[in-house]
Amino acid sequence: MRIIIITQDEPFYLSKNLDYLFQILPPDVLVVGSIVSNVSPFGKRESFTQKAIKTLKIFGFNFFLFYALKFIYSKLNNSNSVFRVLKKNNIPLINISGSINSKSSLKKIKEFKPDLLVSILGNQIFKSELINLGKKGCINLHTALLPKYRGLMPTFWVLKNNEKETGVSVFFVDEGIDSGPIIIQKKVLIKNKSQSELIRLTKKIGMEAISEAIKLISSGNVKLIKNDKSKMTYYSFPTREDVIEFRKQGKTFF
Repeated sequence: MRIIIITQDEPFYLSKNLDYLFQILPPDVLVVGSIVSNVSPFGKRESFTQKAIKTLKIFGFNFFLFYALKFIYSKLNNSNSVFRVLKKNNIPLINISGSINSKSSLKKIKEFKPDLLVSILGNQIFKSELINLGKKGCINLHTALLPKYRGLMPTFWVLKNNEKETGVSVFFVDEGIDSGPIIIQKKVLIKNKSQSELIRLTKKIGMEAISEAIKLISSGNVKLIKNDKSKMTYYSFPTREDVIEFRKQGKTFF
């Protein structure tokens, strides 16, 4: 099976987990290319300065300093670069400009003849023409138990809402937001984890879920789970007030 990875150059948690994914993919899977967008942690494209100011205002100085130092370290030694991982695993980079749904982007992606598109931190809404480029569709990883916690930063919201468990969902992408039918889910207990610990755990388990989902799709043994709209909850980016409440409850970011 020929797959294309659609992701972003997230410098904190993603590269190590992508490397792990490439080691555990089924033997009949060939990653023929990857599309890597600029990082957009707030769900939309902003300048580096806008991202920094927004992080500082909402999360406070300690959070800002923690991730600023991690960012600088990753850039200085290139340790957390998604591009480095792709090069290590001999995966070609598919260079596109502008919208991933544009005619020129679709033409370039089609040239790689994908059977399946795999979105991991994809940061654009996929239109039907893109979704259907893969003979077997497009799948996405969401680090929560859908249909609850659709949207942004689910690891923050499950902690703030005092959930006892969370998990990951791999689902077929449609034109909605986290709304497609679910292929596989895995649950994890939250216990007293910090957000960064929960991110690391769900990302690793998420890679395993992606590999299992691809194997099911390849063998034709998928038994879909309904992503029930009537039971959905949706969360956008937290406010400063949400962060204050998060900390008042004794929750930690790292």
